[in-house]
Amino acid sequence: MLIFVYMLNTPSIPLAERLRPKNLDEFLGQSHLVGNNGPIRKCVETGSIPSMIFWGPPGVGKTTLAQLISQETKRPFYTLSAINSGVKDIRAIIQKATSGGMFSSGNPILFIDEIHRFSKSQQDSLLGAVEKGTITLIGATTENPSFEVISALLSRCQVFTLEHHSKNELEKILHSALKKDEYIKSLTIKIEETEALFRISSGDARKLLNTFEIVVNNIQDKTKTITNQIVLETIQQNITLYDKNGELHYDIISAFIKSIRGSDPNAAVYWLARMIEGGEDPKLIARRLIILASEDIGLANPTALIMANNCFSAVEKIGWPESRIILSQCTIYLSCSEKSNSSYLAINKAQQAVSSEKNLSIPLHLRNAPTKLMKDLNYGSDYRYTHDYKDQAHLKEFLPDQIKDTTFFVPSNNKRELSFKQYLNKIWKGKYNY
Repeated sequence: MLIFVYMLNTPSIPLAERLRPKNLDEFLGQSHLVGNNGPIRKCVETGSIPSMIFWGPPGVGKTTLAQLISQETKRPFYTLSAINSGVKDIRAIIQKATSGGMFSSGNPILFIDEIHRFSKSQQDSLLGAVEKGTITLIGATTENPSFEVISALLSRCQVFTLEHHSKNELEKILHSALKKDEYIKSLTIKIEETEALFRISSGDARKLLNTFEIVVNNIQDKTKTITNQIVLETIQQNITLYDKNGELHYDIISAFIKSIRGSDPNAAVYWLARMIEGGEDPKLIARRLIILASEDIGLANPTALIMANNCFSAVEKIGWPESRIILSQCTIYLSCSEKSNSSYLAINKAQQAVSSEKNLSIPLHLRNAPTKLMKDLNYGSDYRYTHDYKDQAHLKEFLPDQIKDTTFFVPSNNKRELSFKQYLNKIWKGKYNY
């Protein structure tokens, strides 16, 4: 704890902005990208900067990283927000770049925040300049670019995934605020507990710093003691209804998904209404429903995935305000469906097995044998075509020998999957302990 005898006036610039890193060495987190052997650091060191898409949740440094790339490579930096910019704004910047009016030591970097909100025509307007290298595009998105960025533009960009900050990184960011910010240093701050700060931030550095500053400014005592209770009480008093571009955005979506998963249609429709009233993108909501239909309902009710896909298609055609009815219908249906995450767990287990043993040998009878040499090596030999056998005489081992008898899929306790269990037990005679 540091004690000072003076206090500065409360700054008008948010703490997160005041602590924005000045260079890559000050950048905390994303070591897989900006660490010593990280691809972005290597690009900066060589000066060869490709067009990029930064994909990740809020507050993980997408904007900051784009600015640092520009700064370290001494390139002009221009930024547009997909929320309030159009084709005219894009063309104006491209025209200046083409005429050389924006050049210094290299072609300019055009940073587009929330690029997933650009329409196809707006994204199309970037193609020529990106392909010719007139501009270097860096787009930031919280949504999967495979869905939201047109394939022609995506193929011209490298996609980098940014991750939530770890607890250790959040601790370093908080320590940096205490050590570096002049205003914070002028206060007497005693941090007794950090759990609530870290939980509220959910790996979002900007949210952590903004929450910390709100709490500090709300404590009237000379010594500002921060506890979990004080943090929770302060944030509850300052919370807003909904901000589709802000930090509460992901908390509302989380509450929405968890309510459906918990089979509470009333709570689910309430959180849906919060998003609707906040002007959320209906396609974003529908996309979350598709994921949930497979991850949380899955084999217990395969029709749920069909319903969710149809919901997305309808929402895409209709838009607001009528889409609210379609989304409500799908939300209630999914909430009332029986739940199973057996498919989700199965693929997780299988991927873990692959990660630990990546190159297990494929049994010979399962291999493809398009050439004589492969047939001579017994590729595909002794394979028995399922439809030629009425009994189970054709069944052999389908897994590599090292992991034979391993169970990845475990049927859940619902009517449909219990029928799967009976069928599998019948043909495999207890091999997988069903």
